[in-house]
Amino acid sequence: MLPQLLERSGTSVNGAITAFYTVLVDGDDLNEPITDAVRGILDGHFILDRSIANRGHYPAIDVLKSVSRLMNDITEKDHQQAAQTIRERMSAYRDTEDLISVGAYKKGHARSIDLAVELQPEIQRFLKQSTGEHVSLEQTRAWMNDIAIKE
Repeated sequence: MLPQLLERSGTSVNGAITAFYTVLVDGDDLNEPITDAVRGILDGHFILDRSIANRGHYPAIDVLKSVSRLMNDITEKDHQQAAQTIRERMSAYRDTEDLISVGAYKKGHARSIDLAVELQPEIQRFLKQSTGEHVSLEQTRAWMNDIAIKE
């Protein structure tokens, strides 16, 4: 039944329908059966995270848990590469965040982690957006490239 419902949106001979489906997950369990099935059917998903919202970060999208299967079809190569570089840095930070917060990670052990820590504030500024803020696609891509090229 889920494929019939969810796949009604898309392109047909009569036009195209774009839809945003909302799935409320009990206890933030992204692997419960309905959520898992919906993620497998749709072309992408973005995960809203309460802990991100609790920090005053809006939109509260968990970039590392979100997926787009269409990005490579609708963006330029340099955009894809910048996005991937930023995701890699976010992932390096998240993987080491506990060690960093308790002071167990010492700068100089891994350049990728050092860079992730250094760029974390800028990445977070990039990901935040106020309600009335407008940033064009060109501005977004330029900002992404500025973050991604930093070594």
